[in-house]
Amino acid sequence: MKLRNLIVAISGIGLMFGGAAGAQTIGPGGESATPSSSITVPDDKVSALMAGNHKAALLWHDQSDFVSAVTAGASDEFTRLGIEVVAVTNAAFDAAKQRSDIETALAKDPDIILSLPLDPVTSAAAFKEAKAEGVKLVFLSNLPKDYVHPVDYAAIVTDDLFQMGKQAADALAAALGGKGTVGWIYHDAAYYVTNQRDNAFKSTIENDYAEIEIVAEQGIADPARAEDIAHAMLLKNPDLGGIYVTWAGPAEGVLAVLRANGNKSTKIVTLDLSEPIALDMVKGGNVVAIVADEAYELGRAMAAAGARALVGEETPPFVVAPAVTVTAGNVTEGWMRSLNREPPASVTSAQ
Repeated sequence: MKLRNLIVAISGIGLMFGGAAGAQTIGPGGESATPSSSITVPDDKVSALMAGNHKAALLWHDQSDFVSAVTAGASDEFTRLGIEVVAVTNAAFDAAKQRSDIETALAKDPDIILSLPLDPVTSAAAFKEAKAEGVKLVFLSNLPKDYVHPVDYAAIVTDDLFQMGKQAADALAAALGGKGTVGWIYHDAAYYVTNQRDNAFKSTIENDYAEIEIVAEQGIADPARAEDIAHAMLLKNPDLGGIYVTWAGPAEGVLAVLRANGNKSTKIVTLDLSEPIALDMVKGGNVVAIVADEAYELGRAMAAAGARALVGEETPPFVVAPAVTVTAGNVTEGWMRSLNREPPASVTSAQ
């Protein structure tokens, strides 16, 4: 799991269910999701932006392939609009460091700040000065407590969480030929990103695949427990057709158990790109699909939302970027759609 999922803890966010076909990702206040593709800067506003000598700061929570892709998407959009990126920071999951990063960035007079707030309460205070100075704030996934759209922020941008879980269910069902038994390893914590994705998988299996039964369920909070959970699940269900694992880190542990037991039949689907998981997939192992978000597109949409705010164009409060199902057959295309770069050499050379 991308580590950002570990700090997104907004209560009251769930899936809006009406059967799998009618479900969708919803925002922290029940907002409907707006596709990121619709968040663009009007052509007649571009010249004004380019003449405005505007500046932006990208204040991230961590450094990873995901963050690098979001940064690239945002930076390319800002370059197109003539907006200078004056700061890119990494708080290393330290709320105090993030507050310091905000203060340092404000000294450079940014007009826009893109960030993933590390904690709703702490971040509400940390971004207070930026808000008071009229800086346009665009948030990735999380939201500071009591911030109101559009007065306090331009938009929240995140993944299409329901589609990520649904596509994982569809991929596993396809690998099983539409019938069989599966295990469901979900994130056992109140984090809205993982909760929505996990529940979407379960809902889709239960609503759309009558001949597939979830016979084993187990929550996981500590990824180090993945092997123990997989051992217990397979001991009780030795003929398990497939396993959904909430993100790629614990999926690596599940894969290790299957290999240790010589199990080549139980299929795995998981979320978020991982080199070891992708390598097993392209080699024809247990992994049949990885569902990822379009991280580069997240960054582009965040930058566009911030730029729109500068020219008085309101953006809907809750924006989602598409999910992409990555398989052995489209791993290069999938990596490019998600991260805007080639897969690791180990993966491409194993194809």
